[in-house]
Amino acid sequence: MTVFEALVLGIIEGITEFLPISSTAHLVLAGRALGHGGSAFSKSFDIIIQFGAILSVVVLYWRKFLDWEVLKKLAVAFIPTGLIGLTVYRVLKEYLLDSLTVILLALILGGIGLIVFSRRRVEEREEIDFGEITYGRALLIGIFQAIAIVPGVSRSAATIVGGSMIGISKRTIVEFSFMLAVPTMLAATVYDLYKSQEAISGNYAALGVGFVVSFFTAILAIKWLLAYIKNRSFAAFGWYRIGLAIVYFLVFGR
Repeated sequence: MTVFEALVLGIIEGITEFLPISSTAHLVLAGRALGHGGSAFSKSFDIIIQFGAILSVVVLYWRKFLDWEVLKKLAVAFIPTGLIGLTVYRVLKEYLLDSLTVILLALILGGIGLIVFSRRRVEEREEIDFGEITYGRALLIGIFQAIAIVPGVSRSAATIVGGSMIGISKRTIVEFSFMLAVPTMLAATVYDLYKSQEAISGNYAALGVGFVVSFFTAILAIKWLLAYIKNRSFAAFGWYRIGLAIVYFLVFGR
């Protein structure tokens, strides 16, 4: 992987990590289009630079990470993903990340889900109130997030839609979803570094570029998304997912 390719993928990761369109799907599809998808290094690269984007949340929300009650709820929400991730890590990396069918189908089904979800009419509060998230709700949010172990599902879409379905206001679940990404991707990155030291050896320049670029791009993406959802639904993201899957299949899938 060249430094330029790492730059491109870092931008893609930063933009897509927090939008409900699946950063993993975008990284895998872009990697295939660039001609190096499927290698052991590219799989590790995709996981590690995701943590670069996640660090942007720490910078933007560091005060909330000092709230003990919020931290306890994040820990509860992380439990399902942590358990499932440890048990299916090998299957995910060796089989699911290589399956174009799984990724494109997940994009389409997730897109349909977002469009249907966006038709719901619910009263929204403007302020952020993590008090809405009880420990029971936090556990349910974690279960929704665990669905995103399937490439293409979108971690943010799963948590935002799931949280909204159990009665949490949109802005609250969006920001909680941002924060929940931190322990989730930290665990995934540390585990992958431990398991894939040989694959990433000698490719530190590409990793560094992708990591740093995804961090700064994600800050802009988070601010844009928070402004966007004030007066808009998630339907546009659903149509985008469906369109991406169809176009990619027609151009690269055969």
